[in-house]
Amino acid sequence: MCKNSSIYLIKNKIFSDNNLNEIVLKIDNLSKKFKQFVAVNNVSLEVNKGETVGFVGPNGAGKTTTIKLIAKLLKPTSGNVLIKNMGGDLQDIRINSQDLVSMGFLIDIPVFYDSTPYVLLKHYAQLHKYPKNKIDQRIDELLYFFDLANWKKKRIKKFSKGMKQKLGFIQAIIHEPEIIFLDEPQTGLDPKARIKIRQYLMTLKEQKKTIFIASHMLREISEICEKIAFINNGEIIKFDRIENMEKVLKTSEIVCQLLEPIPKERFELVEKKLNEKLAPYLDKNIDPTIVESPVQYQPSSKNLTIYYDGRLESKGEIFKILGKDFDSEFTVISFSQSKTSLLEKLYLEKIK
Repeated sequence: MCKNSSIYLIKNKIFSDNNLNEIVLKIDNLSKKFKQFVAVNNVSLEVNKGETVGFVGPNGAGKTTTIKLIAKLLKPTSGNVLIKNMGGDLQDIRINSQDLVSMGFLIDIPVFYDSTPYVLLKHYAQLHKYPKNKIDQRIDELLYFFDLANWKKKRIKKFSKGMKQKLGFIQAIIHEPEIIFLDEPQTGLDPKARIKIRQYLMTLKEQKKTIFIASHMLREISEICEKIAFINNGEIIKFDRIENMEKVLKTSEIVCQLLEPIPKERFELVEKKLNEKLAPYLDKNIDPTIVESPVQYQPSSKNLTIYYDGRLESKGEIFKILGKDFDSEFTVISFSQSKTSLLEKLYLEKIK
């Protein structure tokens, strides 16, 4: 064995290196074929302890298949999945799946035996060796948080799709796992339930849990995750921290919500005036393949988007100018700085 190798094979079971102690999941050239169809094609990525990673792509991109490979519900055609074990080493799960750190999975649309939430969740908690004296309290807390307390002992067959989805999320986290894999966790949920899921995910982040979320909902992902992997046609096409992606895009943005739409016949003049007044603060290196102009107006949403140089001083000056020089043209009722729209542009550029 080469002494300079960063990954070691010990008795054909464990991959370990001092520099890899914080890596809890390593996917190495993972592929899965169904006859002639390649669902996952040489996917490689590493996830560190405490990271929240978004796995983003359109339907059919390979997200669910990848998670099923990690969960050992499918056998890979080639490649390896390595997960941290209780001893702190990375372990090939195809060779040995014992003594791994605790994991929770919500895969695809959850399907349950016709039991009750209490019986189901107690079974999962016991299966994962959760402390017996804490199981009932844990079940009650989660059912209450997700508005299912009154359904604790009702038959699951009577549940709506959204209720089953919430129950699937609870099942994935009932035993307080170290690594949580979620496949489209927002599917079928109403706005209130989506907020609840997002709130709980933020709590898990604060607890330094490692979270891997597959989704096609970029806005939801960008609010939770610090890293995003774009996948399409079974291949990873970009994997990086969100702030690094923003640096590649070389722009920052301010989104202004207007009270009333700018009259169509006025906007060309208003746009010209905006570019003149804001010129010292606009992004002069904006990538025209991503954003056509540093000042963009969307009449349907009444949003005015300004791409500026990213400096706090510039943002302050822009606010002053909008209030002083454009009060007769439009009224701004709110400001926001969204990282989603730029990610969406990058996503659309990469996912073709």
